[in-house]
Amino acid sequence: MRWLTACAFFLLLLQLTTFSTFAYTGDENGDKNGQIKGKIKTTDENPASAVSVLIKGTRKYAISAADGSFSFDNVKPGNYQLEVSLVGYDNTVVPVTVTAEATATVDITLTVSDLQLQEIIVKSGKSAYNTKQLSSTLRLNEPLLETPQNIQIISNKVMADQQIISMSDGLVRNVSGLMRLEHWGDMYTNITARGSRLSAFRNGMNAITSYWSPLTEDMSFVDHVEFVKGPAGFMMSVGDPAGIYNVVTKKPTGVTKGEASISMGSYDFYRAALDFDGKLDKQGKLMYRLNLMGQEKKSFRAYEYNNRYSIAPVISYKLDENTTLTAEYIHQHVKTSNVGSYYVFSTKGYAVMPREFTTLDPGIEPTYINEKIGTVSLSHKFNDNWKLFAQASYYDYSGTGSSMWPAAVGADSMIRSVSIWDAKSTAKYGQMYLNGDVQTGLVHHRILAGIDANDKGYMADWNQAHNLDRPDAKFSFDNPSYGAPSNGYPVWDRTTPLVQRAGKYGTVDQSLVGLYVQDELGFLNNQLRLTLAARYTHVTQTEYGATAKKNKFTPRIGLSYSVTPGTSVYALYDQAFVPQSGVRKDGKDVQPLTGNNMEVGIKRDWAEGKWSTNLSVYRILRNNNNTTDPSDITGVYIVQLGQTRAQGLELDIRGEIASGLTLTANYAFTDNQITKTDTSAASKATIGNKVPGFAKHTANAWLNYKLQEGALKGLGFSAGFTFMADRSTWVWSSNRNDALPDYTKFDGGIFWEHDKFRVNLNVFNLADKYLYTGSSYGSYVYWQAEAGRNWRMSINYRF
Repeated sequence: MRWLTACAFFLLLLQLTTFSTFAYTGDENGDKNGQIKGKIKTTDENPASAVSVLIKGTRKYAISAADGSFSFDNVKPGNYQLEVSLVGYDNTVVPVTVTAEATATVDITLTVSDLQLQEIIVKSGKSAYNTKQLSSTLRLNEPLLETPQNIQIISNKVMADQQIISMSDGLVRNVSGLMRLEHWGDMYTNITARGSRLSAFRNGMNAITSYWSPLTEDMSFVDHVEFVKGPAGFMMSVGDPAGIYNVVTKKPTGVTKGEASISMGSYDFYRAALDFDGKLDKQGKLMYRLNLMGQEKKSFRAYEYNNRYSIAPVISYKLDENTTLTAEYIHQHVKTSNVGSYYVFSTKGYAVMPREFTTLDPGIEPTYINEKIGTVSLSHKFNDNWKLFAQASYYDYSGTGSSMWPAAVGADSMIRSVSIWDAKSTAKYGQMYLNGDVQTGLVHHRILAGIDANDKGYMADWNQAHNLDRPDAKFSFDNPSYGAPSNGYPVWDRTTPLVQRAGKYGTVDQSLVGLYVQDELGFLNNQLRLTLAARYTHVTQTEYGATAKKNKFTPRIGLSYSVTPGTSVYALYDQAFVPQSGVRKDGKDVQPLTGNNMEVGIKRDWAEGKWSTNLSVYRILRNNNNTTDPSDITGVYIVQLGQTRAQGLELDIRGEIASGLTLTANYAFTDNQITKTDTSAASKATIGNKVPGFAKHTANAWLNYKLQEGALKGLGFSAGFTFMADRSTWVWSSNRNDALPDYTKFDGGIFWEHDKFRVNLNVFNLADKYLYTGSSYGSYVYWQAEAGRNWRMSINYRF
């Protein structure tokens, strides 16, 4: 607690320093000031987003949102000039008169088409790295700067520059404190932060149906990813107190344009993607978006592959000027080698075998995964102050394949075991929420109220197993033999329906209903904002034959203050509620996880919003935290720690820090300890021990520089690194205590961009280091190695 108090004092000192340097431009009679609201559109009547608006002679500026809107609060009465700035075009100056206690409305038309505007943003990088507006599925109807929470947005531009092709492909380097564990390649993405796993959402819906879900999203149909630190249950359905990530898919823009890309790289990597965007009628009422992708990808390990394709059509229809109906479908198909091939095992410690060593046998049948998602949404604008959004979605996931794990591990050999892994899950979601923006006297209200519900089911058969190797002819580490295992290949019995093969120990069902309401009260012309929110959740969960019903009320209190128009400080207290699954040896019910989060932070936009910083300090208390039973080497049973405490500091920097120079950088310090234990875990998980599976120090950076003038205009260079120190393993057993070494990775690249073309070449792991994650498991350890030095090249054409 002393450490948290010291950090809070540091933030307060930084706040006071900022206040003295950048004095607020309002006056002590702020209640007599006025407001400016406006919208910017292009010559083809489309909203113009990411456009800078400055009140000349002041420090007040804004960036237009996705619908082209912008606003200024607490403006002194008088005559002003709004300077509208767009890279590559002359500034537009628009006069406006502000009167006391009134709102001046301004409509601005740029002499540029929407297609030209999109090309300008892509070429310049303006706002492409420093996104300021949240998606509607995150439900918060306010600028990111005013939100009393640490929220980071990774844009499609960032992902393209770094050649990120899936959620598992290095995306975590762009947000402070994130790391990955137990990932099994591209099957699913397990991201941890603030001492726990982040809940995975898609378009505002919790997509987790089991530990091994959802299927890793391909970036071809993803617009951006929002990382919300801390509990978000009040607005997003149940989620871990560490936070969530929300994958937002691409939607139609109403502008006819498209993009084609081809990529290739090390280990026979080939990929092609198409993005079509446009309208199907002259009036622009019927719009479409279609994303297609196909990929073949092998590995630095022999016999390993991950081939996939995705199809993602979207149709939007404007019923009228204020109402839009959207239908979306996503189909992901994966053909991959056995998912257990990523693991290597030894009794002698980590990385004692070559990086490319594998236990995979080429004769094992492929694993096939299909994920199909259908979503229908309706957005309606009653007026400028009230908006309604509703959506329903159906998820269907099926997998047919197998996994691998050792039956025995010795000093020089092992017995490889293959088990069937057929799985199916379905999920139905329904959500509806209302956003309001009203003024009552001197108080400004941003209102959020809604309901969400889901019904999820998961079943899996992992009950059939086969040893590839006989005890008298084990798999040798020094002289591995592939293609003819001594005990032959497995033959699975799939004649019985999956629901019967799964049985009660392979089935999980959950139904949930939640109601929530929030009011953000703005005082002093919205300079000071108080957030009051509450949520009621009812959940019924059946797992391993037992059914439990839980109800929980969770409050939320937040405070945000605009020190200057570009600087805000905030404090937050909220709670989380997460149903949990597992089997305890003592036979007791697995209790839901509850958590409390306290957080303070400071946000600042620099250089008229071109780049931003976010510094936060937090403490999270988790009750009934699940972890693997350290006395069980099979990994079947769990214990529930009485309480764990995660606390730390996070710093994020992103945006265009100079002409042609963009930066994404972050640092996080995470201290995660067990503070209370129950009797079943007390002998192993003692008070003060680390909670397994995180790094105390993480730091990342990615720098892009593009030449702006001369014969080499458009040529650019990239450089990045990732560093993790004091990593703790994911503890399965106390028989060993093998610490993980520090992790350092360097990447670099070169690119050329001109008009509609971009060519990008990146080289990853420049130092060719042997990088891995791993853990102890009974009398041996396992690890998952990463590729050595490898390259990837892509060619993009916009049309």
